[in-house]
Amino acid sequence: MSLSALDAIDDAYRATSGFLRPVDRTRWAKLALIGLFVGLPTANAGGAQFGGTGPTDETPMPGGPVDAPVDVPVEAWIAVAVAVVVAIAVALVLLLVSSVMEFVLVESLREEHVEIRAYWRRYFRRGLRLFGFRLIVGLAVLAAVALLAALVFVPLALGDMVASTLILAVLLVPAFVALALVAAVVGGFTTAFVVPVMMVEDCGVLAGWRRFWSTLTGQWTEYLAYAVLAFVLGIVGSALVGIVTAILAVLLLIPFGVLAALAFGLFVLAEPVGIAAFVVVGILFALAVIAVAAFVQVPVITYLRYYALLVLGDTNERFDLIPEQRAAVRD
Repeated sequence: MSLSALDAIDDAYRATSGFLRPVDRTRWAKLALIGLFVGLPTANAGGAQFGGTGPTDETPMPGGPVDAPVDVPVEAWIAVAVAVVVAIAVALVLLLVSSVMEFVLVESLREEHVEIRAYWRRYFRRGLRLFGFRLIVGLAVLAAVALLAALVFVPLALGDMVASTLILAVLLVPAFVALALVAAVVGGFTTAFVVPVMMVEDCGVLAGWRRFWSTLTGQWTEYLAYAVLAFVLGIVGSALVGIVTAILAVLLLIPFGVLAALAFGLFVLAEPVGIAAFVVVGILFALAVIAVAAFVQVPVITYLRYYALLVLGDTNERFDLIPEQRAAVRD
């Protein structure tokens, strides 16, 4: 029996080609902007850093006691706190924009017309619900990581190196792998399938999962095949995007090399002006590379999303957002 996850590979290519060709610069620019946010990670887990062994009582530091307290100015602590708050605020804003843009992207493929502001207003509330779901899942993952890490760090703090090593080898590594796998599947399936269900049913994330669950469990072989194939296709697509972006970045070095030479001339005449010019050139080059990467990844993002929509519609016609495109590519 043929699997829809296999059949949809070619169909997604034809749907992507029909949507992106002929090339419309405005459409590509809007999709590139959407892709910048859709491609952002939705959760990050922090890690602890450990230094090497410091001096002991047997190796005293010259000029003072080993355990002399370090006098950190209050202003430094305030600056660190402000930086942390700003970083968290920026991350939350990006996560919110990314969540709404998921709906904007799917609606653009559904309508075959990209309209960011109109779709943003239409789906902002559902994007806000997706933002809350992603935030809760991210915090749950961080809590689980902290709990798993405590299993090692507590014995380590008590000086039991053998117990820490055994726990790390036997429990921690497999648990981290399982946690990462579950988080990836939940996040990926929420984006690929629950978001379209939310659009069809006009519901929240949990309600979308309840409606999608029977389809997922009833045709689990389809979605297992999809998970494997989407993973492989994602790796191949990311590799292609990276290669093309790297080639174009090298080509960008030609005009920016001229600007860097001019900045060097300014540096010879006046160091502060030259340093400022180098900073400006560096920032402009980084922005140019980001813009190039955004445009290059448009076909990959479009293809992968069409692929998911085709599989979803094949397994449950009720959730089919692209019946016209499906009929066109399979005619």
